[in-house]
Amino acid sequence: MYPEANLLGDESSPYLRQHADNPVYWRAWGRNALDEARDTGKPILLSVGYAACHWCHVMAHECFEDLEVAELMNRHFVNVKVDREERPDIDQIYMAALGAMGEQGGWPLTMFLTPDAGPFWGGTYFPKTSRYGRPGFMDILASIHRVWQSDKQKIANNVTALTRHLQANLAVEAEPGTLDPEIFDQFATNIFAAMDTEKGGLRGAPKFPNAPFMDTLWLSWLRNGDRQHRDAFLASLGTMLQGGIYDHLGGGLSRYAVDDRWLVPHFEKMLYDNAHMIRHALWAFDATGDDLFRRRIEETVGWLQREMLIDGRFASSLDADSEGEEGKFYCWSAEEIPDSLEFTLFREIYDVTPEGNWEHKTILNRLAAGSADRPELEQQLEPIRRQLFEIREKRVHPTRDEKALTDWNGLMIRALAEAGRALEQPDWVLLAQTAYHQIRASMKDGRVPHSVLGESRLFPGLSSDYAAMINAAVSLYQATFEEDYIAEAAQWLDILNADHRTGPDEYSFSAARADDVIIRIRGDQDEAISSATSQIIEALTRLAIASGNTDLLEQAERVAAKAVGRVLHQRYGQAGILNSASLLLEPIKLVLVTPTKDHELVQAAARMVDPRRTDIWVEWQHEQAIELIPGGGAIAIEKPAAYLCRGFSCLPPVASAGELEELLQQRRPG
Repeated sequence: MYPEANLLGDESSPYLRQHADNPVYWRAWGRNALDEARDTGKPILLSVGYAACHWCHVMAHECFEDLEVAELMNRHFVNVKVDREERPDIDQIYMAALGAMGEQGGWPLTMFLTPDAGPFWGGTYFPKTSRYGRPGFMDILASIHRVWQSDKQKIANNVTALTRHLQANLAVEAEPGTLDPEIFDQFATNIFAAMDTEKGGLRGAPKFPNAPFMDTLWLSWLRNGDRQHRDAFLASLGTMLQGGIYDHLGGGLSRYAVDDRWLVPHFEKMLYDNAHMIRHALWAFDATGDDLFRRRIEETVGWLQREMLIDGRFASSLDADSEGEEGKFYCWSAEEIPDSLEFTLFREIYDVTPEGNWEHKTILNRLAAGSADRPELEQQLEPIRRQLFEIREKRVHPTRDEKALTDWNGLMIRALAEAGRALEQPDWVLLAQTAYHQIRASMKDGRVPHSVLGESRLFPGLSSDYAAMINAAVSLYQATFEEDYIAEAAQWLDILNADHRTGPDEYSFSAARADDVIIRIRGDQDEAISSATSQIIEALTRLAIASGNTDLLEQAERVAAKAVGRVLHQRYGQAGILNSASLLLEPIKLVLVTPTKDHELVQAAARMVDPRRTDIWVEWQHEQAIELIPGGGAIAIEKPAAYLCRGFSCLPPVASAGELEELLQQRRPG
């Protein structure tokens, strides 16, 4: 009835296709695979990974390409492969189950499930035979099979306990919390206490950019003027952008550093990390004027244009490996960099030594070079960088995961729209618009797919897809002041409500019609990016302000209160919810009433970056009357002006660019 064959060859995921030639009888996750497990009575062996994952490749080579391992897997299990980037809802459920077993999470994720998808045992990477202090996969397969045959009651007890744990943690019920400034301030204090004030990031190794925590520190500084939080943000960002985690020749940030000083990256490059980095560098440049941050944005946008565009959308990632070796594309031997007078300065600045700085090779970095804000130094180094870049281009490139994920694209569209607006780069805004319209073109029946690869579309979308695209649309509106973006954002909200709303003030991560999940999780947990719930709260808030919809703003407050209540109950992994909920303490709106979109007031507003602020443009007409605050009554606008509103009150208008810049600067900490 069920084919004894590997069924991954026609899947939309490049990661799944990487395994299409394995001797393992892989299936993709879905109703068909679950039905097969139920009908055959076999347990499910679930393997979750992603295309750029180094240890996923290692386990694939050692185990899934091995005929002896495959024979055991095929005989005793229904073997299911999941691309965690295509199905983060599945990944979150079973990663949480692994955590409940007391195990450290990571990828590849290896889980054993009952035929009805209940988890009962798991781990991460396993070698074929015991080594590295880890049990061998062959032994594990045999042991799980014996337990399945002899002690199903024990397995049932494990499944019951784990499922209760998942329900309690991923679909928790809690009383609404209060949007109390003290909650947000205390959380920011806790994050700061965990920071490495010398090297940046959280203390210890490995070091991740951790965008939600970075957001927490910056929003705390904007809200309260806590310079320690501001400086921790700037030190972390500045160090990682000078470290080996940043690609100094091609642009772009790697996933994380394996050491405690940002030198040695795990070399994969992810779209979302770079979207966050662009926004963070924009905030840092606006606050400090340090040209390091502007240059890193420009270099990273160049990388996007050169290496990540596919049919106007952005690919997901670049692999850590090339030619079967992690980091081979990016590292240098001393002999590959000429030992000539011309290269002396470069060797000094970029830490090039005969012995190397990692496994007898050199990872280019500027950790010991001091400030980068020296234009004359950059002019000297640029020809050398360009020369080495051209040499590197002749190497075998890391593989690109060419699927375009809607939520990750939404994050990058927003980043490009905001950076393009603030730094007067219309080409970046156009890049964002093109990706946005390509995603709209991939819709079916008004709904977005989660993933696009060629002609393949993966439906249904996740709540994060709609939230990210709403936020992208609002940012594109602010970059262009084209009203269509607000109308389209409202349409996406309608679909989000129809497909993901589970109650008046709650949303699920998976769509209502997703019939292959054991629980419909809320999507409260942050990962490398802020959670789906946090993105929804921010999307509701920004769209409400941009559209003047007070009912929607009240809904945002209720959704945020319910989510904060759950945060107070769980108290882990939900920085994103607190960050987005804090925007509702005092919503900030700037109303620009000018005759044209290139008026000096509009340009001044673009230069003054504040992630809490939503800007609205109204075409000025002589002695027109407009309503600045919904329900606040119309006022006559006698001349072009800008009105800064906080909550339900607006300050007196300003009429010149200088006055507006002074006003916005006064409203931020010094």
